[in-house]
Amino acid sequence: MSAAEGTRLEAYIVLSLLTGVRTEEVRALRWDHVVAWVAGQWQPVSQTGFDHEQLAVFVWRADRAGGDTKTPRSRRTLALPRKCVAALREQRVRQASDRLAAGALWQDHNLVFASAVGTPQDDHNVRRQFRAITEAAGLGTTWVPRELRHTFVSLLSAHGVPVEAIALLAGHNQTATTELVYRHQIVPALTRGAEVMDQIFG
Repeated sequence: MSAAEGTRLEAYIVLSLLTGVRTEEVRALRWDHVVAWVAGQWQPVSQTGFDHEQLAVFVWRADRAGGDTKTPRSRRTLALPRKCVAALREQRVRQASDRLAAGALWQDHNLVFASAVGTPQDDHNVRRQFRAITEAAGLGTTWVPRELRHTFVSLLSAHGVPVEAIALLAGHNQTATTELVYRHQIVPALTRGAEVMDQIFG
């Protein structure tokens, strides 16, 4: 995240890493799907601003044929960690500057992560920018954005979040999908009993 600071992909990386949203879902995210809980309902931050206690994203679209998410279960509302809120606030400011600089060339698609002229970003452009950031971070150039989702699962699992909760956050139909796809990231339950007993009995 430090290497991404100040880049066009900063908020993209923060959101992907801290919420586990799929890359095709991030690319399709619209500003009216970044919402704040105001007066008993979710309202777009484009109308309310970011200064509210509860913010979330509606993960209802994806950069796929037809614009649908991967599965019906993938449609979900995710609360935003504070770091995501700060990054999205900065993204809104950055995009306003892009709009002014582009002038008549700006094409408004209401996307959170658009090109410098407002058009949708394709996966190739995102991967190229991402490789530059991972190289600057000393991680090399073989990483791809979807690995942020793997890291999200790893972090939750390492901090004791149950696989059922991880599956819900990741938008999986069932925990078996989470366990199969992320088997290397999920801390095996078999070790949990021993760890807990060691903590209790020293």
